[in-house]
Amino acid sequence: MPKKRGYHHGNLRQALIDAALGLIEAKGPQGFTLSEAAKAAGVTPAAVYRHFQGREDLLYAIAKEGFEIFADLMEYAFEKGQPSPLASFESTGRAYLAFARKNPGHYQAMFEAGLSLRSDPELANAADRAAGVLERAAEGLMEQLPPDRRPPPQMVSAHIWAMSHGVVELYARGAPGSRAPFPPEDLLETGIGIYLRGLGLLPPDV
Repeated sequence: MPKKRGYHHGNLRQALIDAALGLIEAKGPQGFTLSEAAKAAGVTPAAVYRHFQGREDLLYAIAKEGFEIFADLMEYAFEKGQPSPLASFESTGRAYLAFARKNPGHYQAMFEAGLSLRSDPELANAADRAAGVLERAAEGLMEQLPPDRRPPPQMVSAHIWAMSHGVVELYARGAPGSRAPFPPEDLLETGIGIYLRGLGLLPPDV
């Protein structure tokens, strides 16, 4: 059951977002109604429409908040890994898993609600900021390769983003160890290692 995050005073909009996050964690981004969100926040259904036009509008607000948190975390991870380009690159990958684990409601709204990121300028900007961190990390790493052997940083970051997302979807949900005998972080780290060796950025694993 979702945790009741009742509204008492102050920011009703944020109270509704928090209530919806609990429902998303319990039922998924398409598994709740505005009436349920209002009840969990401790307000009438009519109160929701003071801030949101409908359930999709509420999901967009949650996704935007999620991408802003995500981008901040990615930037912190990138800076923490410097001055080594490899450390920064690997740190951003681990940050992806950490975000998904700590913010499952946001993560599902961002990536599993079927929202069009480009239909909302603020959401698009937040998403671009998060993607841009991984692209910068990839660009710094690719500089170690000769120019004629460098894949586009956008392609490399997309590969790692897809790998991270796959690890989250397949192995980082539910009880730890229930789907694989290895921690998700180890799966991602070894996957990134294989990928970087294929590009010639790491020595062969002998």
